[in-house]
Amino acid sequence: MRAIISKWVERYFSDEEALFLFLLLGSFLLIILTLGKPLAPVFAGLIIAFLMQGGVDTLVKKKIPHLLSVAIVFTAFLSFLLALSLIVFPLAWKQLSNLFQELPGMVQEVQALLLVLPQEYPQWVSESQIREVMQLASSELSSAGQWVFTFSLNSLAGVMTLLVYLVLVPILVFFFLKDGRSLVRWWVNFLPRKRQMMTTVWQEMDDQIANYIRGKVIEILIVGTVTYVTFLMLGINYAALLGIIVGLSVLIPYIGAALVTLPVALIAFFQWGWGGEFMYLMIAYGIIQALDGNVLVPLLFSEAVNLHPISIIVAVLIFGTLWGFWGVFFAIPLATLVKAILNAWPGPLDEEPHEEIPA
Repeated sequence: MRAIISKWVERYFSDEEALFLFLLLGSFLLIILTLGKPLAPVFAGLIIAFLMQGGVDTLVKKKIPHLLSVAIVFTAFLSFLLALSLIVFPLAWKQLSNLFQELPGMVQEVQALLLVLPQEYPQWVSESQIREVMQLASSELSSAGQWVFTFSLNSLAGVMTLLVYLVLVPILVFFFLKDGRSLVRWWVNFLPRKRQMMTTVWQEMDDQIANYIRGKVIEILIVGTVTYVTFLMLGINYAALLGIIVGLSVLIPYIGAALVTLPVALIAFFQWGWGGEFMYLMIAYGIIQALDGNVLVPLLFSEAVNLHPISIIVAVLIFGTLWGFWGVFFAIPLATLVKAILNAWPGPLDEEPHEEIPA
């Protein structure tokens, strides 16, 4: 066994650059696991600056001075952040609170509908079983509603954390945009002179991840905004809340749209029943999803990463379990990073050149 392990280590870690990259990735993972929370504003600022760097570069190419370009992009970012903080999130929070207030009535309506089943299918379900299930659902929903109402009063630490983010993150974003290039050059000085593999991985990742993350942010904004405007025009309750949910659903490929269909259909049903308004809303919702999948996604991600659907689902499950929302958001870029490293990793010196892993 020792000989087998020794041969495997020699096969894949004999190259000093591969060993350095392995230690570098391990150190970065250790930092995230141990210092992830205190350094979260730094990571958030770095990611946001990375997203907006393309806008700065575009303005610089148009002969606008670098500092002025940074100021223009940063002002747009602050305007967007203020709009979210002062308009979108308060409206969504108010609608969420109203939804939890109406949930008991919705549960009663569902119970009335389900109590018809024991009369039609007495051999399959009884009235007592339905009442037990609905009582359990009502209890869980009441607990969730209580949490919503008391959240702002009992989470002073959370409010303070949010305020820290709102102050620190914009400052960090500005300096990352302003001095990003010099910071990268300073960091590269600490890397080994021989870094062909790391350069290969970086070149493969840079454009693809930048295009993917920017495209995903644009997709969330477009889908969420179009959904909100459409639902508002159709007169459905909680249009802002549903718009945010539908927009965020694009983060989870293949299953996000299916999952978010349930709350959309339920709220429309409780508001209108099986009437024409319900059908119009579901048709409009289906058109939005079809345009997103067949027009918007190919347009935004024409040069995006090429991963097998199984790889994407596994990445969402693993990274989502590890890091929650941000793990889901960065699941595909992280899976792309793993793929790029495996493709660039040196194999045995006496074998054929390393082949790229098929997508």
